[in-house]
Amino acid sequence: MMIRLCFALCLLAAPALADDYIAFHSPSGNIQCGMSTGDYAQVRCDMSELTPTYHKAPADCEFDWGSSFAVDAGGKGYLACVSDAVADPGAVELGYGKSITLGPFTCTSEKSGMECTNLGGHGFKISKAKQSLF
Repeated sequence: MMIRLCFALCLLAAPALADDYIAFHSPSGNIQCGMSTGDYAQVRCDMSELTPTYHKAPADCEFDWGSSFAVDAGGKGYLACVSDAVADPGAVELGYGKSITLGPFTCTSEKSGMECTNLGGHGFKISKAKQSLF
């Protein structure tokens, strides 16, 4: 247990490498996220329970839509069309009031939800009651 805890805390404090990936979740477990750098630099968070703010999926989305939120290194946040999940049993719990940064991304966990942004200030803010893209 101590080794795993140290690994998780050390991973949060370590500088990012070229192709790093961190899986984390909110204390409630309702928001599961993955943050990566490299060729596919992105933050994506999936929600298991929510009252959807967005209702109309794009015509070209053949998979799940409406509960996965993402932002790339450049550009605005968006709803992701996904056929997988970012939930990871080994994910780090990001406590309320805490932030995690990897490459151009920062996510902050609050009792009111999760906010993730890129260096341009774009991203998403999500909670069970409301979700916004910016």
